Amino acid sequence: MHIFTAEATAAALPFEQLVPALRAAFCGPITVPQRHIHPIGEPAQGTTLIMPAWDLQAGFMGIKIVNVFPANAQRGLPGLHANYLLYDAHTGVPLALMDGDVITARRTAAAAALGAAFLAREDAAHLLVLGAGRVASMLPAAFAAVRPIARVSVWNHRPEGAQRLAAQWREQGWDAQAVTELAQAVPAADIVSCATLSQAALVQPQWLAPGAHLDLIGSFTPAMQEAAPGCLAQARVFVDTDEALQKAGDLLRAIEAGVWRREALQGDLFQLCRGSCTGRASASERTVFKAVGNALEDLAAAQLVWAARPAATGA
Repeated sequence: MHIFTAEATAAALPFEQLVPALRAAFCGPITVPQRHIHPIGEPAQGTTLIMPAWDLQAGFMGIKIVNVFPANAQRGLPGLHANYLLYDAHTGVPLALMDGDVITARRTAAAAALGAAFLAREDAAHLLVLGAGRVASMLPAAFAAVRPIARVSVWNHRPEGAQRLAAQWREQGWDAQAVTELAQAVPAADIVSCATLSQAALVQPQWLAPGAHLDLIGSFTPAMQEAAPGCLAQARVFVDTDEALQKAGDLLRAIEAGVWRREALQGDLFQLCRGSCTGRASASERTVFKAVGNALEDLAAAQLVWAARPAATGA
């Protein structure tokens, strides 16, 4: 069985390849059972997710195990840890152990970019990122694979985290700055991407400019929320998969508030990638993309890593 380090896993997943791979996967025959979600502790201190998927046509099966402990930030640790196991789908033989943190972060950022490929304005150049974690750090590169990103702003509930990330991006060549006032930063952005574990709304509807694209990829449980319900009221709303309608606090709270209905959903990534629904229809409309993650994305990423094994392992 091949073991891929974090470095080898990341090297096999450039966004220029990963975004198209996800698009192909959403058009393909991958089977994705419902994920298992188990709270750890009472009250819950963390969450364990078990996410299987298989593609008999390609001959691969994978299982990701994810542990999410939000309080880890106070310990100086990442809030998410994951492992990915890839198997032969026809025999069950283990093929590889991969760094699940890298797969999760990169496929999450790539899914956001895939959504933006259909929903953000063609000329979207200013990206605002909310959050300063692993996924947030990858968003400029991910969105740049589909849009002409030239300027990046970052906000974090701990300002020093935003300052560190902005400095990191500047070292990578980005025109990047940390911001402290969302009421001023959100209206100036073409794409607002939220990659947090927030349980309270961060983005308010009156801040969003005409033509803005709101990307919500951090929250993945009913208790989490990154945008106020009104953000959905005057926007065309899309999801990654229909599981978001059961799991996403942003959607559920908008429904509870009476400002949005399930029937108003415009489509998901399956429909967008297969051309059975329309993405952005005008430069002035506001769009929202809500993602909770899907094992299909993990398997697509794992197949890219497996395909790169000679270079990654030296075999």
